[in-house]
Amino acid sequence: MNEHHEPQNQSNLAHPFGRRTLLRGAAATGTVLAVGATLAPSAAAAPGGFPDYTYLKTLLKPADLKYNPTGEIIFPCIRGAEGRVPGALGRYYLYYAPHDAPGGICLAYGDSLEGPFTEHPHNPIVSNDWQPHYKVSHVSSPHVLWNEDAQEMWLYFHGENTTTRLARSKDGINFTYDRTVLTTAMQPEGTTETSYARVFRHDLPDRGARYVMLFMTNNASNHRDIGWGWSPDGVSWTFDQKPLVSHADVGAKDIGAPHLLTRGGTAYVVYHCDKGSGGNILITEVGADFSRRDHLGVLHESMDEGPDYGRSAAPSFGTEDGVPYMVYEAGERLKGAIALARGR
Repeated sequence: MNEHHEPQNQSNLAHPFGRRTLLRGAAATGTVLAVGATLAPSAAAAPGGFPDYTYLKTLLKPADLKYNPTGEIIFPCIRGAEGRVPGALGRYYLYYAPHDAPGGICLAYGDSLEGPFTEHPHNPIVSNDWQPHYKVSHVSSPHVLWNEDAQEMWLYFHGENTTTRLARSKDGINFTYDRTVLTTAMQPEGTTETSYARVFRHDLPDRGARYVMLFMTNNASNHRDIGWGWSPDGVSWTFDQKPLVSHADVGAKDIGAPHLLTRGGTAYVVYHCDKGSGGNILITEVGADFSRRDHLGVLHESMDEGPDYGRSAAPSFGTEDGVPYMVYEAGERLKGAIALARGR
């Protein structure tokens, strides 16, 4: 499997970008997947030459889960486990979490991206109380990076919303705490949130960096933007003090849960906007060196009907047998499920 990217669907609401009012064809070569493969170009018209994604099925519902402290789950992250971790429970590991207290980083596993996925019997695999490292109201937003250098699964997660942490694992289940990697103190004065981070292997030679972090930031204005940072090793980080993408740039109240996509020698940031601003997944081309800011519009439109109910969010991507998939958070914030869309 490999991690990848993009969307489609219905429902436009009030977003300034209409139904695919965007640059459609920045012609593509293969898409470099975040877990290390290449996806062939798609004939479907989508921004940046990415494939279109159509809802296929719901993978996880809170009511069906044994560990269900709050009746909600968010922020899926799909990763290939077979051939990487010893004794893998399935070909694919799907990480997710409740958000509200106590949260808890959870795992499900399966042998196909189309499921079914089996809940790990000992969820949460990371809790909100991990002594002596921290004790917080909640932990959430798991993003797991297969770190080829270390041959480990690296888990980035938040708790509280002011702090992003790193834990490491050889098997993707049992994690060792490493350190705090991002806090509000590392952003401009007045920053109130630095969370929902995802980390990707991406070279920025001019910055001496091999990894990029994308995250959501907030301040007293209560408008959420996309921040970013870079690192030589995925551990020590330098953070830009200005947003990579501002909510005002794309006419939204809030944007968040960013994901990095690469294709045809350039890079894109994919992120969702709040339901009141359209509830869609948007895309901005930033270039291989992150010097561009080309806002391409709607990459994936949420469905009016279920499971989206006007909101698609926090996408994670993969391919299986050459078919691209998007795993995403579907539905009202803190009332949704984990859904799957298939590319064409």
